[in-house]
Amino acid sequence: MTYSPDEPARPVRVALVDDQPLVRAGLRMVIDSQPDLQVVVEADDGRDALHRLATTATDVVLMDVRMPGMDGLSATRALLADGAAAAAGDPRVVVLTTFDLDEYVLDAIRAGASGFLLKDAQPEELLTAIRTVHQGDAVIAPSSTRRLMERLVTALPPEEAAGPQEALAALTSREREVLVLMARGRSNTEIATDLFVAEATVKTHVGRILSKLDARDRVQAVVTAYETGLVRPGS
Repeated sequence: MTYSPDEPARPVRVALVDDQPLVRAGLRMVIDSQPDLQVVVEADDGRDALHRLATTATDVVLMDVRMPGMDGLSATRALLADGAAAAAGDPRVVVLTTFDLDEYVLDAIRAGASGFLLKDAQPEELLTAIRTVHQGDAVIAPSSTRRLMERLVTALPPEEAAGPQEALAALTSREREVLVLMARGRSNTEIATDLFVAEATVKTHVGRILSKLDARDRVQAVVTAYETGLVRPGS
């Protein structure tokens, strides 16, 4: 959306999907305390969320995984399916999770979610995650996210843990190098330092990697890096 120079940018519109009222209340309090963020939708399960998002445009959805009725995984798949996301304002989904929900979270990321947020995260992490995914990036940098990603891939069946290499065939050697560092949770600034190149150069490489892998964001690219065996858990 385009705004005139003298028109203030509207707040980032956030949806909260969690079956625990106290959790939603806490999230709302933190989010609504920020002038650039606003909770516009609350829902207590996936089906309720889809119903509400069909009529209320949203930028970022915080989606719990385990809920009665329709769970967060099914809701994420339905929300990000062709047509549904556009009707909801093309939101980004951040999965709310704990370490014991590995297989559910991996499926949600495959369905198009833009990252993870642990339920014991600090308020500052929550706010940063919302702003990060709204800007088109993904929540993948924190070390806790890398550990979670490694556990997700470790939980895959052996036949899926190292997928076909065709997905990586189009990448140059430098792009593969950048993808490995992305999978290790390195930011663009850190990758630039590691490779002794300008940050703008890293951004160009990241853009090409996402395009060649047909990945929506960094999380999708990192999943591919693990699934193809380019990066191994613990490496």
